[in-house]
Amino acid sequence: MTKLATDHTADPKPDLPNATEHGSPRTPIPRGDRARERILRAALQVLADEGLAGFTMEAVARRASASKATVYRRWSSQSELLVDAMDLGFQPFPLPTTGALRTDLIEILTLFESLVNHGPFPRLMAAFIDAAEGDPTLSSLHAQLTERRREPMRHVLAEARRRGEISPTTDLELTVDLLAGPAFYRRFIAHWPYPPGYAAAIVDLVLAAVRTDPSDEHLPPKRLGHSPTRK
Repeated sequence: MTKLATDHTADPKPDLPNATEHGSPRTPIPRGDRARERILRAALQVLADEGLAGFTMEAVARRASASKATVYRRWSSQSELLVDAMDLGFQPFPLPTTGALRTDLIEILTLFESLVNHGPFPRLMAAFIDAAEGDPTLSSLHAQLTERRREPMRHVLAEARRRGEISPTTDLELTVDLLAGPAFYRRFIAHWPYPPGYAAAIVDLVLAAVRTDPSDEHLPPKRLGHSPTRK
């Protein structure tokens, strides 16, 4: 497991008006919210590209075209910087608006599939989980971010239970686990691609167990979700 450095004793270099530590030109970062976001987005890029081992204050400063003093002025350690960067980067999905339980759930899972198939999110997730294993502060943030990700699906299910579409005894937390777990496992553990219709197949299997009206059930396509053929 890679351990995130937490040394607070580093002596930040003074701000240089027109150069980085390596003497190359840089764009001065103004103070304020825009400057903070620019550094945080640079931190996310470093984490995605270099992993936890390469996540240093110096690397973030270089990526943001800033001095180390500018970074240390706002964050006293790498852990503090990582916490704020991940808080910025891990935003919850918007609530779906299809108006129907099945299609709402499919929309959420489809958004998740898209998120983990494109961009830096998979690398960020892997690096952050690694860091959270050995840092109580990051572990607490990871729990909070996970709750944010679960909330839209939990809300959709709670509304469906209120309308009587699913059993009043349905365990919402377990149902969220059953809906989200397969997609997470397939991408991050098995490293298999999602076959066409995968989100719908998961939703149909879970709803078959919790719906109050069996006539609303949809049968998933046969053999959907089997392990991919190895070439």
